[in-house]
Amino acid sequence: MTTNKLLFLLLLLLCIPFPGESLPLNPGNNIGNLFGISDNEKILHRSKRGWMWNQFFLLEEYGGNDHQYVGKLHSNMDKGDGNVRYELTGDGAGTLFLIDEKSGDIHATKRLDREEKAMYILHAKVLDRTTLAELEPDTEFNIKIHDINDNEPRFAKDVFFASVPEMSEVGTSVVTITATDADDQTYGNSAKLVYSILQGQPYFSVDSENGTIKTALPGMDREVKEQYQVVIQAKDMAGQMGGLSGTTTVSITLTDVNDSPPRFANHSFRVTATESTEVGGAIGRIKADDPDIGRNAEMEYTIVGGHDTFNIITDQTTQEGVVIIKKRLDYETKRDYEFRVEVQNTYLDARFIHGLQFKDYATVKVTVEDVDEPPVFGRNPYIIEVHEDTAAGSFVGVVSARDPDAGNKPVKYSIDRHTDLERLFNVDSVNGTITTLKALDREMSKWHNISVVATEINNPRQTTRVPVFIKVLDVNDNAPEFAMSYDTFVCERVKAGQVLIQTISAVDTDEPLVGHKFVFSISSTNPNFTIDDKEDNTANILTRRGGFSRREMSVYFLPIVISDNDYPIQSSTSTLVIRVCACDSRGNMQSCSPEVLPFSDGLTTGALVAILLCVCILLMIVVLFAALRRQRKKEPLIISKEDVRDNVVSYNDEGGGEEDTQAFDIGTLRNPEVMDANKLRRDIIPEMLFPFRRTSPIKDNTDVRDFINGRLHENDSDPTAPPYDSLATYAYEGSGSLAESLSSLESAATEGDQDYDYLSNWGPQFKKLAEMYIGKTQELDT
Repeated sequence: MTTNKLLFLLLLLLCIPFPGESLPLNPGNNIGNLFGISDNEKILHRSKRGWMWNQFFLLEEYGGNDHQYVGKLHSNMDKGDGNVRYELTGDGAGTLFLIDEKSGDIHATKRLDREEKAMYILHAKVLDRTTLAELEPDTEFNIKIHDINDNEPRFAKDVFFASVPEMSEVGTSVVTITATDADDQTYGNSAKLVYSILQGQPYFSVDSENGTIKTALPGMDREVKEQYQVVIQAKDMAGQMGGLSGTTTVSITLTDVNDSPPRFANHSFRVTATESTEVGGAIGRIKADDPDIGRNAEMEYTIVGGHDTFNIITDQTTQEGVVIIKKRLDYETKRDYEFRVEVQNTYLDARFIHGLQFKDYATVKVTVEDVDEPPVFGRNPYIIEVHEDTAAGSFVGVVSARDPDAGNKPVKYSIDRHTDLERLFNVDSVNGTITTLKALDREMSKWHNISVVATEINNPRQTTRVPVFIKVLDVNDNAPEFAMSYDTFVCERVKAGQVLIQTISAVDTDEPLVGHKFVFSISSTNPNFTIDDKEDNTANILTRRGGFSRREMSVYFLPIVISDNDYPIQSSTSTLVIRVCACDSRGNMQSCSPEVLPFSDGLTTGALVAILLCVCILLMIVVLFAALRRQRKKEPLIISKEDVRDNVVSYNDEGGGEEDTQAFDIGTLRNPEVMDANKLRRDIIPEMLFPFRRTSPIKDNTDVRDFINGRLHENDSDPTAPPYDSLATYAYEGSGSLAESLSSLESAATEGDQDYDYLSNWGPQFKKLAEMYIGKTQELDT
């Protein structure tokens, strides 16, 4: 028997009632409670008074396949003769708990687990076996499962993660890790846990009651060791022997604090820079070491006392100090520099700044290297002024550049012609003097922007360009003129006196320094109009008389002289056209067309119309006569039958034989060697006459392609050839064929020897051909 069972039996004996005692549970019942305790099934009961316990106690390990005994029910009505029947209902009755209906013994069919169900409520009945009548009322009782230590402590996770700042004091809490035990917390020590540390000493400790992990060693440095693995054990039964236990691992990381200052590994740095480095360019980097990480390792570099040529900035990514140039270096002026750099952490921890210097210093030496530099102009840019009346070849200005190297090599000058497309300027390649190549006109362009290039003679790759802005100064070389085209009219019935009919103004493309001042005047005295100069660059045109008439004069031309006040004075004469118009009473124009008035000799309008009609008829007769004469004199395009180039013969016979060749001379095409003299076209007049060139004779056995190419070349080079849209024929059957010519045009000498009777057998399509050749054969025979 185990220790747990012995303890339980001792507790049970203390709870058994003795004679003379009564339990206040269900008084009046006649069923005696019998509870099986040991293997020999001793029965404890009282037969004098009817009572029973309402609760059975059972260890959770009881039960199983052997139907372990739980307890016994017995009624005073049971005389032992087998007439009493016991029944059990409630939680697990019939499945988990079985009762012997004769003896009242209760057995468990399987192992009971308190963690699944701690108490079962059952009802007991006593029945007459024969009649099944209830001998006693139902009685309720409980079976309570007593806990035993059958569950070990369990942690929520196998591995926990925690962190604590480095250099923490002893006893600093890191994390609390607790376990759970499924056993009864209120009974015994089965669920009373005690925590201990199995791995992780001497760095950490754990509170045995609540599982809080604390630091146990002072001065733990992350830079020495950052990760720790701590194994924690939880043991039940208050840590006594025989208790169950569970473990977990806690990974503890030391977080960084700024306890380490930055330090230069080398307190002297040497940097080399070329003098051609651009301003703002980096020439070198320096680095201080800080074992801290993250924000605690951020550093800032500065030059002690500042520097006029160099500066240092911090690269936030690499935490390096980058040395940059504030102004251009010049090897010829200064070659060596030296300055002191300070580095310190950006963020400081007040706990560690005492006793430590969180700064460090280093010396930086910069050596400047010489490079072949391009020429340098004295100014950039150049602004030059020149008058527009400057003649070609005149002096404009001078540009100057020098070689900044110690050798001071010679320089030559040139103009980038992409900036001077009109080639208005030239520069002397030796002394940089800029002159004009053409006269300048300010009214065409006020500014000329060119680029002058300076190039080292010994090294043409070293070039520098400078912009030269040439401003063309104004010269009074343009006369003023009307600002716009004026549509001026005067009313016929205007009254005599000064009546305004038009206000005029002028413009001048020149730009005098003091502004324009125009003077308006009439070249000669005009009896009809006068001008009033308002002295504000405008003038009024006024009438000098009244009674204008369209019958007398419909349009007046008024010349107006406009002069400027610049030197030399420029003037021009502009003509103002003034129409005479009919106006209403308010002076608004109605019509400006001249009236059709009768002549002074008494001719009426009808007479004028008749005269004009006669004149038109005569003109039509003359034109018709001229057209007829021209039609008669026109020479036809084709005069002779010999010119057959544009002559088209159409026939629809299936074969006409010799009749088809009467429309044109085929000999020319057949035999080029006997061609007549070249004839000019008679439908056009040649622009110029050329001597006749006879076509070269064709040699025997000449290839047709060569023949056609030759004729084509002759026609292409012949100025007397017809237009391009004319048809040119190149017919040549060749002279080298063994079968000779197949044409029937030259077969007159031999066709008598031919027998053409077979043509009659070729069908109706060849009937016409057969009649023609058979007839000719008969004539020849005759």
